[in-house]
Amino acid sequence: MQAENIRVWDMRGISSLTDFMVVCAGSSMPHLRAILRDVSGLVLEWHGQRPVNAEGKADTRWVVLDYIDVMVHVMHQEMREYYGLEELWANAKEISWQTETSSSPS
Repeated sequence: MQAENIRVWDMRGISSLTDFMVVCAGSSMPHLRAILRDVSGLVLEWHGQRPVNAEGKADTRWVVLDYIDVMVHVMHQEMREYYGLEELWANAKEISWQTETSSSPS
């Protein structure tokens, strides 16, 4: 999906909103739309789940896909730098992330 700067945090014990928080960035509106399409499509394909709620649109440069146990923030890089979510979640444990080389989960 070509998302940039993907980071994942374990939010258990830190937040009552979700167990895991994923943040990734895109560099343009078409890039953000492609990331959103791919995240939604792959989660549906791999796990049969659609987001329970989605806030924002690619045009707003920040979209949150809420899968209850996992929240995915897809942000334009400028918005990500401005809001500094990494600093907000400094107490959360970051989970190591590796990009899959295939199109299916291992």
